Formats: sequence, C-alpha cells, structure tokens
Amino acid sequence: MKQIQEILKRLKSLYDRQAVEGMARFGITPEKSYGISIPILRNIAREIGRDHKLAQKLWELNIRETRILACMIDDPDMVSEKQMEKWVRDFDYWEICDQCCQNLFEKTKFAYQKSIEWSLRDEEFVRRAGFVLMALISLRDREAENERFEEYLNIIKKKSIDNRNYVKKAVSWALRQIGKRNLYLNARAIETAREIKKLGAKSGKWIAQDAIRELTSKAVRQRLRKGDR
Repeated sequence: MKQIQEILKRLKSLYDRQAVEGMARFGITPEKSYGISIPILRNIAREIGRDHKLAQKLWELNIRETRILACMIDDPDMVSEKQMEKWVRDFDYWEICDQCCQNLFEKTKFAYQKSIEWSLRDEEFVRRAGFVLMALISLRDREAENERFEEYLNIIKKKSIDNRNYVKKAVSWALRQIGKRNLYLNARAIETAREIKKLGAKSGKWIAQDAIRELTSKAVRQRLRKGDR
C-alpha cells in the first residue's frame, strides 16, 4: 500500500491540465488522467521494474497513468488468459487498448490466440485489440510462417465492413503491416485490399485505399526486394 501511495503522489505532482485537455481532442478520454506523457511513464516503469502483483493493484485504480504503468511493469510470463480477458473488457478508449497490447499482451503466450478471438468479437475496443495484436505480431514475429498471416487476411476482409473509427484504423494497420513482411505477403495484402474495395462498404474503401497507397509505394517495394535477396 505504501508503494501505491508513493506512486500516486508522484503522478499527482506531474499533473498537466493542458495535456489532459489536449489528449481529449485526440480521443484519449479516461475517467481520470494526470496528462503525463508516455516517455515519462516509461521512465517511471523502468524505475519500478517488473512487478506482477503491483500491476494488478495499479490497474484496479482505474486512472490512465496507473493502468499504463500496470501494463508496462507486468510480467508477460505471469499473465493468465483470465487476466487478459478481464483487462480487455476494461478498454474504453484507444490509447489504453494500444498501450496494453504493445507493452504486455503481444509478449504473452496467448497473443496469437487472442488476436483471432478478439478480432471476431463485437465490442469496439475488444475488436480493435484483436487487430492491434495482428499488426504487432506482423511487425515483431519474424519467425512466423506466411500461413498465419493468410488467416489474418481472411479475417481482415470479413471485418473491413466495420465502420467504427477505432476498429477500421486498426484493421488498416494490420493489413498494411502484413503487407510489409515480405514480397509474397505484400502481393497478397494488396490483393486483399482490392477485394475489400469491391465489397463497397465505406469503411472498406478507406481501408483499401490506405493500404494500397502504402503497400505499392516505391519505398516499401524497394525495402522488400532488398529483404528477399
């Protein structure tokens, strides 16, 4: 409890009203926030170190900064599927979704499983979490076979009709990240984008145009050709 109080005291001392107001304009809308930047929170997390039990307590405080710290200090090897399901249901704005996926969930043994399961769920930020995990796995797992990402492309095509802003942006991110893995997946992602465009959904057209523009760019194609040599 003393450690929690010390952390809260430090966070309160860093309160920035202007930053809180600015975050709200970008859709960062937690119930309570101190407006502390991510780099500062990373520094605090490094000072604390890995602490699974403390992470659980910080999460329960339901403050933007304590929840971001929780996902930064938690130990991925100690995270259970039950905990992931509990935390994902708490996601109510895009930043905590993305921070938790990037800092913690993608590093757990359940990441691939949850990327599939959550992308098929209906809740806005649960579905977003599924596609954010797809994007992160596509970026970071260099050993994964192409077949895994073929499965992702099928889901991306099906869910491209979801017009919710935070979902379609995550779908676009996942599609573009898959298309930047290698030349084969680049071609498959572009093909998928064109198929999505033909479906006629407003969200799908936006996703397709976003992906095709990036994946057919000279910079991406040159980098992939060098990587496939």
